[in-house]
Amino acid sequence: QVQLQESGGGLVQPGGSLNLSCVISQLTMNYAAIGWLRQVPGSEREGVAAINFADDTTYYTNSVKGRFTISRDNTKNTVYLQMKNLKSEDSAVYYCAADRWSAVLKVVSGRAAPALAYWGRGTQVTVSP
Repeated sequence: QVQLQESGGGLVQPGGSLNLSCVISQLTMNYAAIGWLRQVPGSEREGVAAINFADDTTYYTNSVKGRFTISRDNTKNTVYLQMKNLKSEDSAVYYCAADRWSAVLKVVSGRAAPALAYWGRGTQVTVSP
């Protein structure tokens, strides 16, 4: 059973930075990609970034390009989302999810509903003066 646990959320001022972590247990090659998605109350879950463990291919939604960086540390079974120059519209609950790369890419790019195999419980990010 794959388990995901996010951490690193918090309150930050506009222009500030946060680093989110997603610790992964028992991830197999069948679910060898991680996506970060976010959700605000009353809205659908929105894709943010994704990484393919096979070749470290990454994807970013347009609104975070140049500000967010997704990376992984195999030794720690962790995927990171480094967020810089945060804006108020980045405020949301951030989730990491695992599945095959093709599925993760479709969901994070908005071409499919957010129905991935495994999800964490989320971490709250609030960007406010």
